[in-house]
Amino acid sequence: MQLNLTSISYTYPGGTAPALTDASATFPVGWTGIIGDNGCGKSTLARIAARLLQPDAGAVSPQLFSAYCQQDSTQAPPNLADLASDWGQDGQRIRRLLHLEDEWFWRYETLSGGQRKRLQIACALFTSPDVLVMDEPTNDLDAVTRDVVKGALSNFSGIGILISHDRDLLDSLVGQSLVCENRRWVMRPGGYSKASCQAESERASALRQREKAAHEAKRLKAEAQRRSEEAARQRGRRSKRNLAKGDSDGREKIGRAIVSGKDGVAGRLSATMDRRLAQAEGALAEQFVAKRYEHRINVFGEATRAPFVAHLEAKALRAGEFAIEVPELWIGPTEHVVLTGENGTGKSLVVRAALASAPESVRVAFVPQDVGVGERERALGQLREHSPKRCGRILSIVAQLNSDPDRLLDGDDMSPGELRKLLLAEQLVQEPNFLVLDEPTNHLDVGSIEALQRMLADFPGAVLLVTHDRQLADAVTQTAWHTERCDGIAKLRVR
Repeated sequence: MQLNLTSISYTYPGGTAPALTDASATFPVGWTGIIGDNGCGKSTLARIAARLLQPDAGAVSPQLFSAYCQQDSTQAPPNLADLASDWGQDGQRIRRLLHLEDEWFWRYETLSGGQRKRLQIACALFTSPDVLVMDEPTNDLDAVTRDVVKGALSNFSGIGILISHDRDLLDSLVGQSLVCENRRWVMRPGGYSKASCQAESERASALRQREKAAHEAKRLKAEAQRRSEEAARQRGRRSKRNLAKGDSDGREKIGRAIVSGKDGVAGRLSATMDRRLAQAEGALAEQFVAKRYEHRINVFGEATRAPFVAHLEAKALRAGEFAIEVPELWIGPTEHVVLTGENGTGKSLVVRAALASAPESVRVAFVPQDVGVGERERALGQLREHSPKRCGRILSIVAQLNSDPDRLLDGDDMSPGELRKLLLAEQLVQEPNFLVLDEPTNHLDVGSIEALQRMLADFPGAVLLVTHDRQLADAVTQTAWHTERCDGIAKLRVR
């Protein structure tokens, strides 16, 4: 059994540019990763594979039953009640596989993002699909839960399609990767690390071949010019010997013939060299080298002169019946702090308390974990109201993260990753003293995550970073706060 996508093209209604053009891929049993920059068409391709979109051109075959887990988990799955009421073998197996609590089914709206994601995945598995499409399944998940999800997906025996920026998940789960490289879709063996290594090796080889072809074309061009000039000189000397010294018209005609290649000797030489040069230039044109960009965000912001940017008092932070105990804590003007903890242990409460405690003189920039339904329209509307200079700075950051500003301004087919880049850019141009980012890597492509990492490491002000990305945390923070449950009580500790 395998799923075939053949010559797929698709343009969103009202869109100005195609999301996919002539894309083909074969998905066998097992997991295939889809890797590429935000906005390159990963989710569109996956939705077409799951038969949620009908392509404008091309074919999807054969017709297999599919389940699709989208990035956004705010809406409850349609079969949530079916799984909740199923206490048969399959229902209990899925509960054990994803460590589901019974009460979660009845309060979906109040669950953490990670808890909702686990229920979303459980409901997809419960349908027993032939094709299971997962779009960023580890967003919002803590390290423990990521391992739970990884284990559940590894047990799937059908055709799996995985879109993810989670390098560990890709490396451990997928057998092949469909990679978008300069709008070309290339299937490579292995997960992210192996596919990236092969792509880099191929690029280096192509670059060497292109340099070789360019050198040969340059050499032949110079050689053709040198030989042509030498032939002209020799021919001129031979031909002009028989002319009278005063026959200037005859000498001029001979010179023109030699230069134009219309005389016998030089003409044959010119034709031969032209053919060799054309061959060399053709070989150069055939050497395609994939674009390689270096994501680099300019550093915005500065350290405040205030003695601190946040001050948490020693008390219990409450939200309904839930409470988390926190000690007295300070964040200094240049301190970079990471906040970690399992889902549902109060990290969001700590973030809100830190934001509320910032002095009025401190410029705070905040990018939340969850983006509301109307956030795209608000962000685009705000962008268009900015001055040309400010708008240009925002779009420049977006471009530095390798997203097309024109796509964002169009807005109709903006991906979640592109929206997150826009929100980040809007905050950075405020020149903040205190940058608060809640799961900023959600929906971002790998290259953009690396760019964000470099920018945060160089950020001169204070940072409060909520993330489950250990590599990111280690690279940009010096202080660690951790939320945990101890004897049924949630507590914030400094590590």
